[in-house]
Amino acid sequence: MKLGSLFCAAWSLVVVASAGAADGYAFADTAGKQLDVTFGGKSLVRFMYAYDPATKESLHDTYKPYLHVFAPDGDKLITKGPGGQFTHHRGIFIGWNKITFEGKSYDRWHMTGGEQVVQKILKQEATADQATFTALVHWNDTAKAAFIVEERTFIVRHTAGGTLIDFSSTLTAPRGEVKLNGDPEHAGIHYRPAGELDKSKTLYHFPAEKPAPHKDTDYPWVGETYTLEGTAYSVVEMSHTQNPAGTRWSAYRDYGRFGAFPVTEIKQGGSFTFRYRFLIVKGELPGAETINSLYTQFAGGSAPTAKVTTLPAEGAKPAAPKKTDAKK
Repeated sequence: MKLGSLFCAAWSLVVVASAGAADGYAFADTAGKQLDVTFGGKSLVRFMYAYDPATKESLHDTYKPYLHVFAPDGDKLITKGPGGQFTHHRGIFIGWNKITFEGKSYDRWHMTGGEQVVQKILKQEATADQATFTALVHWNDTAKAAFIVEERTFIVRHTAGGTLIDFSSTLTAPRGEVKLNGDPEHAGIHYRPAGELDKSKTLYHFPAEKPAPHKDTDYPWVGETYTLEGTAYSVVEMSHTQNPAGTRWSAYRDYGRFGAFPVTEIKQGGSFTFRYRFLIVKGELPGAETINSLYTQFAGGSAPTAKVTTLPAEGAKPAAPKKTDAKK
């Protein structure tokens, strides 16, 4: 059986299998620090929600919440936390480096002059099919007052092929109009692999025959394969059709940070919801058939493409572009 068909079959079976599992989805909360989603007693993801401004060092480590991801088949974290190259890149995270509010510009990517602070966990539910939780997050100005209020929700599912994470972020502007802007390198919803990856082996995958990553807009999804301690992991980030049109992507750095860069404005009292889906698997990227099936299930509409073009990261070993069809 081909990889794409095998993955689809596994996806269709996993919900039935988990429904009868006594040790299925659950939460493990380390109070004031982190919330794990577990399946069968093993952690799938870890939401880092601590906020400790007591010292410069503790503030640096906790100035933004983010989602760590574990290897689909083990207990090893495969995403990055504080420190290392570009310390503000952490797991699955959200932010813009040019946010305009009341005539001033705020940077909630590098986290200068303010923080994103989790106020509480609003929802926490584990069923036979999935685990869901929502965090209330304040995006504070220099006076530590929220100029953006966020409800960040994750829906986590364990599949036979990996981990599926639905991410949604509803941003509300309670005090005045907010404009979210920046550039693809420093704004949006991104994924950052662990810093120990082998930069020479980082690959990016595009649903286009002749991708121009620095110029193209509105990819329905983008994928990446990176290598940690000799083991390859592949990630696909899918963008919902209701996200802003004209979205550009950053997907070419050898250290692996990649993601979507949407731009929008939120009127006073208004809100906007960003929706993305992440698929994380061990090994090579699943075929276009599998990705498109999961994308259509998530975003609606028809499958975006039957072709996937793979390019080496900038600075990685040169390699000829590779195309795969929907049957792989």
